[in-house]
Amino acid sequence: MMPALPSAAYRLARWPGPLRIMLADLLGYDDAEPPAVPAQLPEAARAAVQAGIAEMIDYQGPGYAQLYMQRLGRFIGRRGVDEAMLAAIARILAARMACCDAPRIADLKLRGEGADIPDRIEFRLSQILSSLPSLLGEPALAAAGRLKCRELRFRLRFAARSPVRRLYLRGWSRIGRWRLTTTGYREERALVERWLHMIDRSLTLRPEAAAEIVATGALVHGTGAAYRRRVGIWHALIDGLAKPVFDGRLALPDLPAALAEARAAALGDPAPAEFAGLIARLRGAGAAAGKNEPALPKEGLNKGGVF
Repeated sequence: MMPALPSAAYRLARWPGPLRIMLADLLGYDDAEPPAVPAQLPEAARAAVQAGIAEMIDYQGPGYAQLYMQRLGRFIGRRGVDEAMLAAIARILAARMACCDAPRIADLKLRGEGADIPDRIEFRLSQILSSLPSLLGEPALAAAGRLKCRELRFRLRFAARSPVRRLYLRGWSRIGRWRLTTTGYREERALVERWLHMIDRSLTLRPEAAAEIVATGALVHGTGAAYRRRVGIWHALIDGLAKPVFDGRLALPDLPAALAEARAAALGDPAPAEFAGLIARLRGAGAAAGKNEPALPKEGLNKGGVF
């Protein structure tokens, strides 16, 4: 009887480390074990975490789901984090880690999903190039910077109405297997980590505001240029209200109310100047602690911008 052929995992394991990683990337292979849901989680949080793990596996694989649980693990059993807050962190974190870049949109359209996503979406050139594998994307971004065309806008079509369009979408979808090597992913990872860091600081310094900091994470959503604009709004909110309070440079006795008002306004996708004016008004309601905090520059509203 012929011996069974070795599995893909066995064959890959025999290659030298760097080459094995490269081949795994090229093949889109992820042999990580799906993470387990901690047994001590309350029921409501358990359901949110299970859904998050499933979404991460569908988005990028079991290894990505492990990263999701590592991030969430900072708040499991944490003092000041009740069941409702943990469930909210789990839901928003899953949405943030599965953001709709071009490969994700193409994948959803090919599967007949994403009915709420438009078929034509405006992207800046920098967002498109940031979605490409770094071997291609980084030189292209550098060239676009030299030519001063990173901010050019393009409309990409994601309708799967013909064989040619489906082939085009399939190409975008397959780029997603290299997502973790892209410039866009590195920026997105830093953005998510900053949100988690702000939750942690709030739990330590201003625990009454922690739920509002968690909720700000949901402001960053959508696709294309609209997504980038919301990233800028989120940075402006955090840099204008939460961070200076945590740093001891601004006194806002009712920080939760200020964050809630700014968050409600941000949900309406305000113009940058309008939102900057709101932040200035909310900051003016607090007394400066120690030295005066400088006014938030309008450029803060354009900070960030991934995918």
